[in-house]
Amino acid sequence: MALNNTYEARLVQQETAVGAGVQILLLALLGSAIGMGPAGWLTGLAFAIATWAVLSRALHRTRPRSFGPANRVTLGRAILVGGVTALVADSFESSPPVTLLVGLTAVALILDGVDGKVARKTGTSTALGARFDMEVDAFLILVLSVYVSTQLGPWVLLIGGMRYAFVAAARVAPWLNAPLPHSMARKTVAAMQGICLLVAGADLLPYAANLGVVLLALGSLLWSFGRDVVWLWHNGRVAVRVAAAEEVEEVDASVAALERELLELAVR
Repeated sequence: MALNNTYEARLVQQETAVGAGVQILLLALLGSAIGMGPAGWLTGLAFAIATWAVLSRALHRTRPRSFGPANRVTLGRAILVGGVTALVADSFESSPPVTLLVGLTAVALILDGVDGKVARKTGTSTALGARFDMEVDAFLILVLSVYVSTQLGPWVLLIGGMRYAFVAAARVAPWLNAPLPHSMARKTVAAMQGICLLVAGADLLPYAANLGVVLLALGSLLWSFGRDVVWLWHNGRVAVRVAAAEEVEEVDASVAALERELLELAVR
């Protein structure tokens, strides 16, 4: 049985390696198609290596029996995001191929609604899969906000950086880590970000229209994060205090048990 588990773990790790290989192949295709410069190549390779390393570490820690069909879809999305990242980095050196950039982004956004359905249909939903999906989404939004910021201004970076700022804040304020209730509004706002940034990045609308679309995205995101922070302020702090109190009770119980054992030894 141990040998079988080891073999399965090896297969799971091989899937991430295959993903990194496909990412490099996509970069090679993009490079030959548009003559991608050093910035695009280096950024794309860095993304491929970082994705492989982080995902491999997470898989080693959680030890799933298989990678799962939903995670394969998410890995495919991550490969597309790597291509978008390379194109955006290359756009700082040369004029970007907007059609190619929009096409890769559109497919990545469409597949965002597929991996979750596959996970539910196949009964392979996991915490790792949900986190993987969320991180791919967040990074795509960050990359798109970088691209659109070159057209509309650096304030667009607020859209891509807000989620990472929230994670950083949670390290200082642990109550922000409390689980949030399900919210369709939150999911809708999150989906809007990629669509709005894609529309603005395609640059098919007048400047004023692109500005309005991105302002709408930022306003809805600020509302969503603000609503969640207020909810966590009222409920998350209570959860943290309860968890801390339970931990203290466990420590007190352990100390009391140890004292009883020592007293019994002393009596003997």
